[in-house]
Amino acid sequence: VQLQASGGGLVQAGESLRFSCAASVRTFSSHAMGWFRRPPGKEREFVAAISWSRDTTYYADSVKGRFTISRDNAKNTVYLQMNSLKPEDTAVYYCVTERPPKGITINPEYWGQGTQVTVSS
Repeated sequence: VQLQASGGGLVQAGESLRFSCAASVRTFSSHAMGWFRRPPGKEREFVAAISWSRDTTYYADSVKGRFTISRDNAKNTVYLQMNSLKPEDTAVYYCVTERPPKGITINPEYWGQGTQVTVSS
């Protein structure tokens, strides 16, 4: 499984960004997908996850109401729409997945390379 994320950058507080993560796997539609992040100087943390069927999503309390995870199984791609960004959202963001049929756990098996988001105040 290879995960290629894109969409990071430098933005000001209150602005939006959208991440995309393309998965190189034949059975993408069977994989739960998610996003983690590692803020500077801190441990990695869960951000959001979506079930393989798209009918269930999960969010960290810190991003609930501001971030939206979605997926397009026809494109083998998962997205993270981030609105109303805050300086505390500054982190390296990672696309993750698990071996089916597992849902996203606290220690995902597969990780993308990470993409940096910096939110200035």
